[in-house]
Amino acid sequence: MFFLGVLGFAVYGNEALHFSCDPDKREVNLFCYNQFRPITPQVFWALQLVTVLVPGAVFHLYAACKSIDQEDILQRPVYTVFYIISVLLRITLEVVAFWLQSHLFGFQVNPVFKCDAGSLDKKYNFTRCMVPEHFEKTIFLIAMYTFTVITIVLCVAEIFEILYRRLGFLNNQ
Repeated sequence: MFFLGVLGFAVYGNEALHFSCDPDKREVNLFCYNQFRPITPQVFWALQLVTVLVPGAVFHLYAACKSIDQEDILQRPVYTVFYIISVLLRITLEVVAFWLQSHLFGFQVNPVFKCDAGSLDKKYNFTRCMVPEHFEKTIFLIAMYTFTVITIVLCVAEIFEILYRRLGFLNNQ
């Protein structure tokens, strides 16, 4: 995610400066850019990263304070359940982030955005705006969706792994 954050800044860094509409007036450009991007992708992905990390961080902080190691998680059912709940919460947050991202940004960035600038000035009903580096942004969105899906798959695998180890631990006793 850190790597993608650095790349994301390179792709999205000055997007608002290079976003241009017809007529090329500063207030029209800003108004239309805010319609095009209600939240910048960098801010969204930073929020996604923080919210997805919180359940695991809370569990591991609790485990560190109580000196719970990995064997304790396998031995005591209450710890196993809390750990699985934290992973399920991470999965839920990733799915919600995926859904929000798809609704906010879509799966493809078009080179032209049609802006409803009628509320800004009555002489501009709809204006066309050029989106800079639309192809790079599309590739970057696909990469972010791919990494979100990979994270979800890894979380599901983590649940199966802990359950498998828990069942193996029970069978050894």
